[in-house]
Amino acid sequence: MGESRQTPSSGGETALRKLAPPPALCGFLLLLVLLFAVSYAVGAAAGPVAPGMHGTTQTGGGGGGTDSGDVQDGHDMPGMPGSGG
Repeated sequence: MGESRQTPSSGGETALRKLAPPPALCGFLLLLVLLFAVSYAVGAAAGPVAPGMHGTTQTGGGGGGTDSGDVQDGHDMPGMPGSGG
């Protein structure tokens, strides 16, 4: 009945093993990064989520529009309470 003998590892090698994260953590982080990358690619391929929604880049004359972005009078949504019409 032979016993297997292990050679003692050096002190530097043991210190590196203690400082290195466990392989399961590295695998989980890699899987998480891949999941986010695939999710971003699918979202970019799908495009905007609503009609009339555009990116934040401006390709034209410097953004001199008058649309402030907030609807105070409610005329954009007829039939809603408080829309006045």
